[in-house]
Amino acid sequence: MTAAWRPLGGPPTVTLLLRHGQTPYSVDKRFAGRIDIGLTAEGEAQARAAAARLAKAGVDAIVSSPLSRARLTAQAVASAAGGLPVAVDEGFAETDFGDWDGLTFAEAAARSQPEVDAWLASTAVAPPGGESFVTVRSRVLAGLSRVLSAYPGQKVVVVSHVTPMKILLAEALGAPLEAVHRMFLDTACLCQIDWYPDGPSVVRSLNDTAHLS
Repeated sequence: MTAAWRPLGGPPTVTLLLRHGQTPYSVDKRFAGRIDIGLTAEGEAQARAAAARLAKAGVDAIVSSPLSRARLTAQAVASAAGGLPVAVDEGFAETDFGDWDGLTFAEAAARSQPEVDAWLASTAVAPPGGESFVTVRSRVLAGLSRVLSAYPGQKVVVVSHVTPMKILLAEALGAPLEAVHRMFLDTACLCQIDWYPDGPSVVRSLNDTAHLS
Protein backbone atom coordinates (compact mmCIF):
# COMPACT_ATOMS: atom_id res chain seq x y z
CA MET A 1 0.00 0.00 0.00
CA THR A 2 1.42 3.41 -0.91
CA ALA A 3 2.03 6.15 1.64
CA ALA A 4 -0.69 8.22 -0.02
CA TRP A 5 -3.32 5.58 0.91
CA ARG A 6 -2.12 3.88 4.08
CA PRO A 7 -2.75 5.26 7.60
CA LEU A 8 0.16 7.55 8.46
CA GLY A 9 2.24 7.26 11.62
CA GLY A 10 2.86 10.98 11.87
CA PRO A 11 3.91 13.93 9.73
CA PRO A 12 6.81 13.31 7.35
CA THR A 13 10.17 14.97 7.40
CA VAL A 14 10.22 16.80 4.09
CA THR A 15 13.59 17.06 2.39
CA LEU A 16 13.87 19.65 -0.35
CA LEU A 17 16.99 18.56 -2.19
CA LEU A 18 18.65 21.47 -3.96
CA ARG A 19 21.55 20.99 -6.33
CA HIS A 20 24.10 23.80 -6.18
CA GLY A 21 24.11 26.48 -8.87
CA GLN A 22 26.11 26.40 -12.07
CA THR A 23 29.91 26.13 -11.86
CA PRO A 24 32.63 26.41 -14.49
CA TYR A 25 32.87 22.61 -14.44
CA SER A 26 29.15 22.04 -14.96
CA VAL A 27 29.28 24.34 -18.00
CA ASP A 28 32.04 22.20 -19.52
CA LYS A 29 30.51 18.91 -18.26
CA ARG A 30 33.60 18.00 -16.25
CA PHE A 31 33.81 15.62 -13.32
CA ALA A 32 33.54 17.83 -10.24
CA GLY A 33 34.00 15.80 -7.10
CA ARG A 34 36.02 17.11 -4.20
CA ILE A 35 37.60 19.93 -6.20
CA ASP A 36 36.37 22.97 -4.31
CA ILE A 37 35.15 25.32 -7.02
CA GLY A 38 32.75 28.23 -6.75
CA LEU A 39 29.74 29.36 -8.75
CA THR A 40 29.60 31.23 -12.03
CA ALA A 41 27.62 34.48 -12.21
CA GLU A 42 24.77 32.41 -13.67
CA GLY A 43 25.13 29.96 -10.80
CA GLU A 44 24.79 32.77 -8.28
CA ALA A 45 21.63 33.94 -10.05
CA GLN A 46 20.27 30.39 -10.01
CA ALA A 47 20.95 30.15 -6.28
CA ARG A 48 19.06 33.37 -5.64
CA ALA A 49 16.12 32.18 -7.74
CA ALA A 50 15.93 28.88 -5.86
CA ALA A 51 16.26 30.74 -2.56
CA ALA A 52 13.36 33.04 -3.40
CA ARG A 53 11.15 30.07 -4.21
CA LEU A 54 12.10 28.21 -1.05
CA ALA A 55 11.52 31.28 1.10
CA LYS A 56 7.90 31.33 -0.13
CA ALA A 57 7.55 27.61 0.61
CA GLY A 58 8.74 28.08 4.18
CA VAL A 59 11.60 25.98 5.52
CA ASP A 60 12.64 25.00 9.02
CA ALA A 61 16.28 24.09 8.52
CA ILE A 62 19.10 24.10 5.98
CA VAL A 63 21.80 21.43 5.67
CA SER A 64 24.65 21.70 3.20
CA SER A 65 27.51 19.74 1.74
CA PRO A 66 30.83 21.18 2.95
CA LEU A 67 31.96 22.08 -0.58
CA SER A 68 31.97 25.77 -1.52
CA ARG A 69 29.57 25.52 -4.45
CA ALA A 70 26.95 23.99 -2.17
CA ARG A 71 27.64 26.29 0.77
CA LEU A 72 27.36 29.40 -1.42
CA THR A 73 24.00 28.14 -2.67
CA ALA A 74 22.91 27.33 0.87
CA GLN A 75 23.86 30.82 2.06
CA ALA A 76 21.57 32.32 -0.57
CA VAL A 77 18.73 30.16 0.76
CA ALA A 78 19.57 31.10 4.34
CA SER A 79 19.51 34.82 3.54
CA ALA A 80 16.16 34.58 1.75
CA ALA A 81 14.74 32.54 4.64
CA GLY A 82 15.49 35.26 7.19
CA GLY A 83 18.94 34.20 8.28
CA LEU A 84 18.42 30.54 9.12
CA PRO A 85 21.67 28.85 10.17
CA VAL A 86 23.31 26.43 7.74
CA ALA A 87 24.38 23.09 9.18
CA VAL A 88 27.19 21.36 7.28
CA ASP A 89 27.17 17.59 6.85
CA GLU A 90 30.00 15.70 5.15
CA GLY A 91 27.55 12.97 4.19
CA PHE A 92 26.12 15.12 1.40
CA ALA A 93 29.45 15.92 -0.30
CA GLU A 94 29.89 14.91 -3.92
CA THR A 95 31.58 11.68 -4.96
CA ASP A 96 35.36 11.77 -4.92
CA PHE A 97 36.16 11.15 -8.57
CA GLY A 98 39.86 10.79 -7.82
CA ASP A 99 42.08 11.07 -10.89
CA TRP A 100 39.08 12.04 -13.02
CA ASP A 101 38.32 15.24 -11.12
CA GLY A 102 38.43 18.13 -13.56
CA LEU A 103 38.30 15.91 -16.66
CA THR A 104 35.50 15.55 -19.18
CA PHE A 105 34.09 12.07 -19.73
CA ALA A 106 35.93 11.91 -23.07
CA GLU A 107 39.22 12.87 -21.42
CA ALA A 108 38.81 10.19 -18.76
CA ALA A 109 38.01 7.60 -21.42
CA ALA A 110 41.04 8.65 -23.45
CA ARG A 111 43.23 7.97 -20.42
CA SER A 112 41.78 4.52 -19.85
CA GLN A 113 38.61 3.29 -21.53
CA PRO A 114 38.66 -0.02 -19.59
CA GLU A 115 38.57 1.84 -16.26
CA VAL A 116 35.64 3.95 -17.42
CA ASP A 117 33.81 0.87 -18.73
CA ALA A 118 34.33 -0.94 -15.42
CA TRP A 119 33.01 2.08 -13.49
CA LEU A 120 29.90 2.27 -15.66
CA ALA A 121 29.30 -1.47 -15.32
CA SER A 122 29.39 -1.67 -11.52
CA THR A 123 28.46 0.73 -8.71
CA ALA A 124 31.08 -1.05 -6.58
CA VAL A 125 33.93 0.13 -8.83
CA ALA A 126 35.61 3.43 -8.01
CA PRO A 127 37.40 5.82 -10.34
CA PRO A 128 41.17 5.54 -9.81
CA GLY A 129 41.91 7.16 -6.47
CA GLY A 130 38.24 7.92 -5.80
CA GLU A 131 35.01 6.54 -4.33
CA SER A 132 32.57 3.98 -5.66
CA PHE A 133 28.85 4.75 -5.64
CA VAL A 134 28.46 1.94 -3.07
CA THR A 135 30.78 3.83 -0.73
CA VAL A 136 29.05 7.13 -1.39
CA ARG A 137 25.66 5.55 -0.69
CA SER A 138 26.77 4.55 2.82
CA ARG A 139 27.78 8.07 3.84
CA VAL A 140 24.77 9.72 2.11
CA LEU A 141 22.35 7.46 3.98
CA ALA A 142 24.22 8.19 7.21
CA GLY A 143 23.69 11.89 6.49
CA LEU A 144 20.01 11.26 5.83
CA SER A 145 19.71 9.43 9.14
CA ARG A 146 21.18 12.44 10.93
CA VAL A 147 18.71 14.79 9.20
CA LEU A 148 15.71 12.61 10.05
CA SER A 149 16.86 12.37 13.65
CA ALA A 150 17.56 16.09 14.06
CA TYR A 151 14.51 17.48 12.24
CA PRO A 152 11.58 15.07 12.63
CA GLY A 153 8.41 16.30 10.97
CA GLN A 154 10.12 19.44 9.65
CA LYS A 155 10.85 20.86 6.21
CA VAL A 156 14.58 20.72 5.51
CA VAL A 157 16.53 22.07 2.55
CA VAL A 158 19.49 19.81 1.77
CA VAL A 159 21.94 21.53 -0.57
CA SER A 160 24.04 18.92 -2.30
CA HIS A 161 25.29 17.52 -5.60
CA VAL A 162 24.22 15.22 -8.41
CA THR A 163 25.30 11.86 -6.98
CA PRO A 164 24.05 12.24 -3.39
CA MET A 165 20.71 13.53 -4.64
CA LYS A 166 20.33 10.64 -7.08
CA ILE A 167 21.18 8.18 -4.30
CA LEU A 168 18.48 9.65 -2.05
CA LEU A 169 15.95 9.51 -4.88
CA ALA A 170 16.82 5.88 -5.64
CA GLU A 171 16.52 5.03 -1.95
CA ALA A 172 13.13 6.71 -1.67
CA LEU A 173 11.86 4.93 -4.77
CA GLY A 174 13.15 1.53 -3.67
CA ALA A 175 15.19 1.45 -6.86
CA PRO A 176 18.58 -0.26 -7.24
CA LEU A 177 21.66 1.89 -6.90
CA GLU A 178 22.22 1.48 -10.64
CA ALA A 179 19.31 3.91 -11.10
CA VAL A 180 21.79 6.76 -10.59
CA HIS A 181 22.71 6.23 -14.26
CA ARG A 182 19.06 6.76 -15.30
CA MET A 183 18.44 10.20 -13.82
CA PHE A 184 19.33 13.70 -14.95
CA LEU A 185 19.51 16.64 -12.56
CA ASP A 186 20.04 20.23 -13.69
CA THR A 187 22.04 22.77 -11.72
CA ALA A 188 19.90 24.46 -9.05
CA CYS A 189 17.09 21.94 -9.50
CA LEU A 190 14.81 20.90 -6.67
CA CYS A 191 13.63 17.41 -5.72
CA GLN A 192 11.20 16.77 -2.88
CA ILE A 193 11.11 13.58 -0.85
CA ASP A 194 8.77 13.03 2.11
CA TRP A 195 10.13 10.54 4.67
CA TYR A 196 7.42 9.15 6.96
CA PRO A 197 8.35 8.05 10.50
CA ASP A 198 6.85 4.59 10.07
CA GLY A 199 9.07 3.78 7.08
CA PRO A 200 7.63 4.72 3.69
CA SER A 201 8.94 7.54 1.55
CA VAL A 202 7.33 9.48 -1.30
CA VAL A 203 9.09 11.33 -4.12
CA ARG A 204 6.98 14.44 -4.75
CA SER A 205 9.14 16.03 -7.45
CA LEU A 206 12.29 15.39 -9.46
CA ASN A 207 14.50 17.89 -11.36
CA ASP A 208 12.06 20.76 -10.77
CA THR A 209 13.50 23.92 -12.37
CA ALA A 210 10.34 26.06 -12.56
CA HIS A 211 12.10 28.79 -10.55
CA LEU A 212 14.71 29.11 -13.30
CA SER A 213 12.25 29.84 -16.11
